[in-house]
Formats: sequence, structure tokens, C-alpha cells
Amino acid sequence: MLPMAELTPYPFGALAARMFRELERQQAIFDLPAKRFYAGDARHDFSVTLHGRRLASPLGPAAGPHTQMAQNLVLGWLAGARVFELKTVQVRDDLAIARPCIDMRTVGFNSEWSQELRLAQSLEEYVKGAMLIELLRASGRVPLAGGFAEPPVFDLSLGYDLAGVRSEPMRAFVGALRDASPVVERLRREIPSELGALRDLDFPADLTGTVTLSTFHGCPPEEIERIAEFVLRELGMHCVVKLNPTLLGAAAVHELLHDALGYGELRVPAAAFTRDLVWERAVEMVGRLRETAAGVGRGFGIKLTNTLVVENSTGFLPESEREVYLSGPPLHVLAMHLARRFRRLFGGALPISFSAGIDAANYPDAAALGLVPVTVCTDLLKKGGYGRLPAYHARLAARFDDVGAEDLETFAVRAFGQGVAALDRCGLAPDDPAGERCRRAVVEGGDLRGVAGPDLFRRWLESAWVTNTEAYVERVTADSRYASARHAKGPAKIGRHLQLFDCVSCDLCVPVCPNDANFVYGGGPEEIPVLRLVRQGSGWLAVAGEPLRLTERHQIGNFADFCNDCGNCDVFCPEDGGPYRVKPRFFASELAYTADAPRDGFLLDRRAGSERVRGRFDGRELTLEVAATAVTFSGEGFAVRFAAPDPAGTAVVEAVAGLAEIDLTHAFVMDSLRRALLAGARVNYLNSLLEVAP
Repeated sequence: MLPMAELTPYPFGALAARMFRELERQQAIFDLPAKRFYAGDARHDFSVTLHGRRLASPLGPAAGPHTQMAQNLVLGWLAGARVFELKTVQVRDDLAIARPCIDMRTVGFNSEWSQELRLAQSLEEYVKGAMLIELLRASGRVPLAGGFAEPPVFDLSLGYDLAGVRSEPMRAFVGALRDASPVVERLRREIPSELGALRDLDFPADLTGTVTLSTFHGCPPEEIERIAEFVLRELGMHCVVKLNPTLLGAAAVHELLHDALGYGELRVPAAAFTRDLVWERAVEMVGRLRETAAGVGRGFGIKLTNTLVVENSTGFLPESEREVYLSGPPLHVLAMHLARRFRRLFGGALPISFSAGIDAANYPDAAALGLVPVTVCTDLLKKGGYGRLPAYHARLAARFDDVGAEDLETFAVRAFGQGVAALDRCGLAPDDPAGERCRRAVVEGGDLRGVAGPDLFRRWLESAWVTNTEAYVERVTADSRYASARHAKGPAKIGRHLQLFDCVSCDLCVPVCPNDANFVYGGGPEEIPVLRLVRQGSGWLAVAGEPLRLTERHQIGNFADFCNDCGNCDVFCPEDGGPYRVKPRFFASELAYTADAPRDGFLLDRRAGSERVRGRFDGRELTLEVAATAVTFSGEGFAVRFAAPDPAGTAVVEAVAGLAEIDLTHAFVMDSLRRALLAGARVNYLNSLLEVAP
């Protein structure tokens, strides 16, 4: 059995050094081109308030694959995210998760539901991410406008039961996030000398004051409420409870999923409805928790929604996973129907966070419904990855201009043409002068907030969220872009199998990896000799074959420390095989390289006067060491020494082997990788690690 891929955090100092070197040399950070950065918009105010904190934008990644590693947080921030729902952590931090775990061929399925790092590692990654963002903010190297220059907001996602959340390890984890000073000070010392001017920054130490509570499907209602009370009372934090789409009930879910949207092949287990929280209990719980939160001076809200559990029939995710989790377009419709139920009952006063099938096209609508924050996951797993986020803000800005809005609140009143209807719901007398002025301002244009005054405008805004929700849900349910027919086919394949070198060079696998594990290296065509040493008497005969001709402008590699074998790059690669399986896999540490055996991979390092490559080919261990005056290639039962640093075409000085034949081709392959990765012009995780100066 092959070992389970494990994420391996990267040294903070090397991450910091890589960011700035890559920006200077390649106009990119963690493989995201600077042209995909989002700097903010001085003309449009996207800011919102969340539990007393002002956010430059309600947009950010949901708890999931985009918020687990430090570089993920930086990538989201660079692309315009300003609120991050950190990946859900739980006390059971040593889970074995079947791979692949993400299927984005059609709408979106996953079998991954918890962090893949230990609690201590998660803590450090979140602190590292916050510090890296602060380094970029303070450096002035990334242009920022308006509120986008302010620090982002982190939201902590916790799961999954009361015993786990109340356990001492989880209490310690939360406490360390509330005061991360010890971690900050330790990491501060790792900032490399080239960034020494930034070492004394006032890095954030209190990383979060908000918890989004994620519970297992089937968590008893009374336990959900007790966990939320624990968060509000004992942890002293604002609390958002994530709810499941099964709250709609079996009849409504089946009607929407099968009849309205056409996903007849998807089967929701009957137990999902009997074991989950039901609507009546949810309403009672929300009412009580709102009172509890008000009593202790904390904020409370709900999040819509969790993924929908369905039977595993994808043919892509492991058969061992009997149930998987649906996301994407169909979940968007289900979650919006649930949002309408809550808006009808609680009006606009209940804070609702939203994450279900959000993309650039529907993000402005979600923002106009007063959903804060609006978080995204599935769409960021598609072509372009984090680079898709700037389009969200561009779409929102265009919608602002369409209705003559300058900020998100006036946009909400105007967005759906429901401004007058929303005002009428506020209970104003027919002859109320303020009401008449507001109606005129809607029709003729004008300062809605100024005309209404603070109190009336707030009532008007909350009413608009309700009327907008009603209008949007009717529209989105009938919209074909969410129906099964639109998502029946996955990305096209060309009928060719990936090889170690060369491919179509579309580079799609690079941005679709949420951890930035796939990367480009090399700089042009190259020939790799194919050469065997055959024993001949007391000596050796060199027998050459047709060389390996690398014809593409660059190659693709995989930084295995950041790869969890999720499978997403396989979905979008036009060739078969999966880049994460077939392309050269590189490790940053001896520990990670050894633990991944017997899978093929490479470990590159520098020693005094030499560079060394260790490699596994079909599980066979080989080593190439290149010094100033000699090259040594060795493996089980043999060692070959060359007289020059380039083994190609040089005489063998010494060969010791119990073998009749030694294939040197692997030596040339390893030497090609060494030169491309360590001496190449492009910044990567391997040469960054070896170049860091303390």
C-alpha cells in the first residue's frame, strides 16, 4: 500500500524570501502573476461590518483547501480576499483521508472534511500566513487602495463535537490564536537578512475573535447549541453556526435537486434527514442563541450552508468513501432557498454568512442580499485558481455602476429594482415625508442614506435584503446555469498519457492546485543522453541510445511537501495520468522524502563544494553527487565516478559494481533536474530554501 500524502509546512524565512525574490524576478508570488493581484478600487466601496469589525470586502475563501497553508492565505489575499474562514480544525488531528479527495469534473464533490495538519502545525501556518501578509503590506511592493490596504480578518472554523471543542488541546489552540505573541516572536527571528528592515513590524498577535462552528452531519441539536454557548460564554468569541442544506427537509431537497435542477443521479441518504437538525429545532436554537449572544455582548449568526451529503457514485473518488459531499451550482440553489426561509422569519437582522456555489457571476447578487461574508471554495478549484477572484470585484464594480451605487449598502437597496418595495415594508405612513423623499431618490437618483437618515436607512437596508432574497431565489431556481445539463461534461482530455518530461504545456495544473504544489521549471529544449555502461572484460563499454529530446519551452514539477494527492490537477490536465502522480515530485526534507517511499521522487540539496540529487525510479534508490572535479552516480550494488562535473560524454574513472550493466540515463535525468531546479532562473521552493540567509 502506498503511503498517504502528508502536507509538510515550509520554513517561514524561506517563504518570506521566496515571496520578494519571485516578485522582483518574475513579477509573481507563489506562482500567481502580478497581473492577477487585486489592489482594491478607490471608486467603489465594498466594505461591510462583521461583528463590529470593518472588512474591505465580504469576499474570501471558505474553510477548506484554500485556507490551510500559509502560502494559501497569501495567495487569497493577493487576489483580493479580505476575510478568511480558516480550515476547520478539530482535536482529532491524525486522520487518514482517502485519496483523491476532490472531484471537480462536473459540479464539485469532495471527501475531505477536516484539517490535514496537526493542531500545532495549523496554528503556525495561520500565524505565518498573517505575518507574510503583513510583510507584503508594509513593504509597499504590492499596490493597495482604500480599505484593501487594511489587514484582513481571520475567522476560525472549529468542529465537530462538544467534547472535542472543550478539550484541553483545543482550548490551548484557540488561546494561542488569541495571543500568538510567542509564535510571532519566534518566527520574527527567522526573517532573512535581506528583509531585515521588516523584522520589527508590529505583527498581529490576536488573529481572530470569531468562530464558525462546523458540526458533523447528525450532531444532536442540543449539542450544537451547547457548543455555541461554550464559544460565546467561555471562549468569549463571536459565534456563527454552520447549518446543513438538509434543513429544507427531504421533500424540498429532492424536488429542487431532482425535479427543478435535473440531478436525478444524485442520491441523498435517507439517514441524512433523520439524523440532522430539523427546521423547527433550528429556528428555536437560533432564537435562543441570539439572546445568549446579546446577553454576553457577542455577535451571533448562521452560515449557509455546509455541503450536502450524497452517495458516492462519481467513479473518481475512492470506493471506500460510501458518502461524499456535494458543492457547487446545485448547492447554491439549495442554500439560497434556505436563506429565503431564514430571511422570511428573521428579516434582515439575523447575520447570515454564505458559502455555496459562489462564483464571479453570482457574487454581486449574494452581496446584495446582505450575506456577510460571502466565501468561495469550489470555483477556486477551477481553471485559474486564486486568479479568478479579481473578476468577482470587477463584476461587483460593474453592477455598482449600473445602478449608480458607490457603496455596498446603497447597492443592496438599488440592485434588484426593489428599493420602493423594500421601503414600503418598513411600515411608514403613506404620507410620511421621509418616505416620499426616499421614493423620489430611488426613482430619480440621489443619496439614499442622506435622504433617509441613519435609522430609517438601516431599516430600509434590512428590508431590501429580504425583498432581494425573494426575487433572487425565484430567478436562480429557474436559471439553467445551475441545472444538470450545463454540468454534464467535465474538462476535455486529448487521449495522450503524461510522461515525466514534456506535455502540452498548458500549465493549467499550476493554478488549480490550492497549495501551489505544481510549478514550472526549466528554460527551453534539451537533449538528455541515453547511455548504458556494459561490462567488457576488466573494463566498461559505453553504449549510447537515442537521446530523450525535451521539446517544450518548460517543464512541470510537483513540490510534494505541499501536495496532498487531492487529484484536482488530474481533472483539468488535458492528458491522462495526473501531474501529481507522473511529473517529477520534489521534497524539501530527508524526512518527507524517506516517508514517501516507495513512490518515485527527488531530494535535492547542497553540501560544502557539491550538489546532490537523490532519486527513486520505480522504487529504486539512486544518488547523483556533483562536485567541482568529479561526479558520482551510485545505487544499490554500484558506484560510478566521472572525472568532470558533467557526466555526459566523459570517461569513467572508476566503476564498482556487481552488475553486468549500469544504466546511466537516470544520472543524466537527475543532472538535468539539478541544473534546472538549483541553477535555473525561475524561483521555486527548492532553490529558495537553499538560498536563505539568516
